Amino acid sequence: MTPALFDRKLLHMRQRRARSRGPETFLLDRVAAELGERLGAVLRRFERAVDLATSTDAVRRALAATSQVETIIAAAPDAVSLDPTFLRVAADEEALPFADQSLDLVVSALALQFVNDLPGTLIQIRRALRPDGLLLAAMIGGNSLNELREAFAVAESEREGGISPHVAPFADVRELGALLQRAGFALPVVDSDRLIVRYDSAFALMHDLRRMGATNMLSERRRSPLRRATVARMAEIYAERFADDDGRVRATFEIVWLSGWAPHASQQKPLKPGSAAHRLSDALGVKEIPAGDKAGR
Repeated sequence: MTPALFDRKLLHMRQRRARSRGPETFLLDRVAAELGERLGAVLRRFERAVDLATSTDAVRRALAATSQVETIIAAAPDAVSLDPTFLRVAADEEALPFADQSLDLVVSALALQFVNDLPGTLIQIRRALRPDGLLLAAMIGGNSLNELREAFAVAESEREGGISPHVAPFADVRELGALLQRAGFALPVVDSDRLIVRYDSAFALMHDLRRMGATNMLSERRRSPLRRATVARMAEIYAERFADDDGRVRATFEIVWLSGWAPHASQQKPLKPGSAAHRLSDALGVKEIPAGDKAGR
């Protein structure tokens, strides 16, 4: 059984609270715009698409603007809160309700990083895609919020004699590429982009994280509140180590993009070993040295 890294009930509660109080969407809006651009580079139309667990309507609007998708379905645990202009279905990322080979496109923005069983979710997505169907998703990557993670660790160690997790251990690029292959996707591609956001203080950053519904929801999180002295020391350390000359502090967000296709006979295949028509040495203009021979010095 996959261990529950995230308290998903708490995650959904905090996302609802963020929406009710006015969410901070600058990061999601940026990702949605880029998702639309990336999809626009794919020269084909998609009959049926699912936007999986994106917490706002930004991605659906981006898809609609491309004119590449005929039907757009919003699938999320709190789908009732989304724009009724689009089709909506209540669905959890870890238990998809879609039939095998029923979708042409699955997209997701900044949601899959909070899935406890990401390999299982990717397998379900691949099964739900028709042959030559596409997955295009963006996740928070493992190099995100390293500044906040370090400041909390040092402050707790100094003030309380130990540390507890405050920032999730998000997946890195290499891990995600391997997961796509394990899930059976063809032509998997993973790349990342780093965004540096500046704040007046660590407290301003934490305020934005609350408005994103993205504060600590780790199952192994500390249940008792941090002491005020510890939080104050965290902010001091953050300012000491990660402030620019003007006094504002930096926060790193890594956005990892992953894409893969459901296998289809028309897709390119890697060449078999030994099937190349030309030698690499000829292309490079160098002398080929047989295996076992040593180059002269």
